[in-house]
Amino acid sequence: MPTYRDEAVVLRTHKLGEADRIVTMLSRHHGKIRAVAKGVRRTGSRFGSRLEPFMVADVQLYVGRSLDIVQQAESLGSYGAEISDDYGSYTAASVMVETADKVTDDDGGGVQQYLLLVGALRSLARREHAPSLTLDSYLLRALSIAGWAPSFGDCAVTGAPGPHSHFVVQLGGMVAADVAPPGSPRVSPEALALLAALLTGDWATADASDERARNQASGIIAAYTQFHLERGLRSLPHVDRQAATAPTSSRAAAAPAEAPAQHPPTTTPAPPASTIQESAPRSAPHDTPTIGAPA
Repeated sequence: MPTYRDEAVVLRTHKLGEADRIVTMLSRHHGKIRAVAKGVRRTGSRFGSRLEPFMVADVQLYVGRSLDIVQQAESLGSYGAEISDDYGSYTAASVMVETADKVTDDDGGGVQQYLLLVGALRSLARREHAPSLTLDSYLLRALSIAGWAPSFGDCAVTGAPGPHSHFVVQLGGMVAADVAPPGSPRVSPEALALLAALLTGDWATADASDERARNQASGIIAAYTQFHLERGLRSLPHVDRQAATAPTSSRAAAAPAEAPAQHPPTTTPAPPASTIQESAPRSAPHDTPTIGAPA
């Protein structure tokens, strides 16, 4: 078909000529899309503001030879302004869209990554949790969807039941002491519980964690992410980790939370839907985007 419609979140943009812009988007059904939005840099553009980073839109595109052409764009989630107003949220969102750009391709099949990213951006815009926690949870789940789920319970090498105290990035998670390479970092019980909570969506445990546990968990997640992406994330060094202990919003406090686990899971489960949810788009009212991987 020469034209098609889809829901998409804007990952990044580049200037083209005097008034156009190349927009890279992660779509619900068509994977990653690179398209030209003509005239969007002009003052009178009809949909220029709807195609900025972190925005979610219902777009109609014309299939081009190398780049598609944006014909229409209708806003579904205006998160850009709220995220950009807070430095911690902005830097966290920048890492999220950069990660989504690297873990997705142009072949479609990225519904789970799309839903995860939309839910995470919505959470940042609403200040439901500390930006650093939302970012770390997103990174763990995005990697899990991509096939790199870390093990925080059983030993990633021998399968011995946990909990264990050593985390080895190259081996895929927590490992038993007798197989841990010399110099492997030790993970505190508090940080291990936080890592498991961020992966499974236990926000009661995550929000109650202390600064020391959050800092250690963030370092582990950053190293694990960049190892599997095989390249550095340019936005990651700019993340405001001081916002990790910022109070959450009243909406988050009122939202129902899952009961915290008594022990770290012995196996790494597929990330379930969490309490962070996105209003369902009109085209699929029964399918709600979440920060967790949908079933």
